[in-house]
Amino acid sequence: MPKKLIQRYMPDPKKIREHKHLQVFGSLLHNPNLWHMNRRSVAGAFAVGMFMAAIPVPFQMLLAAAGAIAFRVNLPISVGLVWITNPLTMIPMFYFAYLVGAFVMGTPPTISQDELQLSWAWLMAELEHIGAPFLLGSLILGIGGAMVSYFGIHLCWRLNVARQWRERKQARTRRELDKADNKRDPDSN
Repeated sequence: MPKKLIQRYMPDPKKIREHKHLQVFGSLLHNPNLWHMNRRSVAGAFAVGMFMAAIPVPFQMLLAAAGAIAFRVNLPISVGLVWITNPLTMIPMFYFAYLVGAFVMGTPPTISQDELQLSWAWLMAELEHIGAPFLLGSLILGIGGAMVSYFGIHLCWRLNVARQWRERKQARTRRELDKADNKRDPDSN
């Protein structure tokens, strides 16, 4: 995994600890596991963040922070990933969750994407018709996204480490060959 790239965009842990909405967690934010950048911590953070992003609840960031604390995974990544569902992506993502839920329940969709509105009043009026498929689809997508991201990060991380080992071995072999060439032909320098 491009650890240095991720670290470059990570916010300062001190700023996150001092964030007014995260003060509810108090001294729990001082756990060093919440700030580690290793395979386990990043993969777990992706799982928590992806799950929370798919679940249609308010205060997703606080729930992602609580999940990161509970599972001792990277807090900034968990919290940042909930922004996958933002005002631009929310309607298509939640409509897809509704379609998945309707498909799993074996019911035909009763609304189209054009009818979907991003308002509390519309949601309360339509909840009786779309509630069960929507929530089931959100849960399925949340669990699926968490699993895919968790195992995907583990795989990418391992592949990256293997590539780095291979490059180091090749560099070491080149140095040894250069050293052997210099011993055979000292005048070439």
